[in-house]
Amino acid sequence: MEDGIFEQRTDLSKLSAAVEQMKAAISKVIVGQHDSIELLIAGILADGHILIEGVPGVAKTLTAKLIAKSIDVKYSRIQFTPDLMPSDILGTSVFNPKTTEFALKRGPIFGNIILIDEINRAPAKTQSALFEVMEERQLTIDGETYLMDEPFMVLATQNPVEHEGTYRLPEAQLDRFLFKIEIQYPTLDEEIAIITQQHHQKTNDQLLDIKPVLSASDIKSIKQTVKGLHVEPNIIEFVAKIIHESRNNKSLDLGGSPRASLAIVNGAKALAAIKGRDFVTPEDIIAVAAPVLRHRIMLTPDKEMEGVTPDNVVSQIIQKIEVPR
Repeated sequence: MEDGIFEQRTDLSKLSAAVEQMKAAISKVIVGQHDSIELLIAGILADGHILIEGVPGVAKTLTAKLIAKSIDVKYSRIQFTPDLMPSDILGTSVFNPKTTEFALKRGPIFGNIILIDEINRAPAKTQSALFEVMEERQLTIDGETYLMDEPFMVLATQNPVEHEGTYRLPEAQLDRFLFKIEIQYPTLDEEIAIITQQHHQKTNDQLLDIKPVLSASDIKSIKQTVKGLHVEPNIIEFVAKIIHESRNNKSLDLGGSPRASLAIVNGAKALAAIKGRDFVTPEDIIAVAAPVLRHRIMLTPDKEMEGVTPDNVVSQIIQKIEVPR
């Protein structure tokens, strides 16, 4: 660093070009939601799973499908329902009379990008089937271990307002999601643009014109690049202070885990790379803090009753801590 100017050490031109192509392709179909789309792309680059929450009709599933279609990998969709069994996701052993042996008939989890629609509609037994594969990128079935192909990413959606026939996700499973992205209602101008766009559309298939931008090997190479981005010691200390404060905050019953600290750093690296920088700034940390923490921290019952949100508490925590410069 010379005279306060950082010298770029890593060539991010290919990554930046790919990200811009992805954003351009998605914006042909999705109006607005720029921050959410940026976080979704950051999740892919940071090798993390993402939970997408929003009321019905705000294009949660469509956005996830667009992200999947912009990458040339195997895509699976699983609709979670209360009667879904673990074997419906993982697969089941089938007897082969020719070999007189049992062979695994692989379930839809054996893909690269897995879209789980309405993840909170399945009971704990089915949710538990995801624990190992989300954390370790492998499955153990009948004593055999199966490694997932790279990249492997779970994109899950849930509806925050409908509680009948739903199950709260276990905290241990929530902790496995890198980000929780909340899709908001569009603004008035965006709503007008959505209606106009749909009115003039000549085909019902909105995904028809979306072509893959990245291959599996591209993603693997980009993830290595993102992993190697520079993080100053004072930035690491800033992250540690945020998490430490969350564990001692009077508004919270449950603070962030060490996994949350790592998630903030990894998410911030991906965001920095998207913005064309090979180093992380405090602004990157602040930008990913709420998406990383909002599903990991637990409000005290009285704060919940007052209408305080996890994002409010994360914002208060950051304001208490001196931002490194």
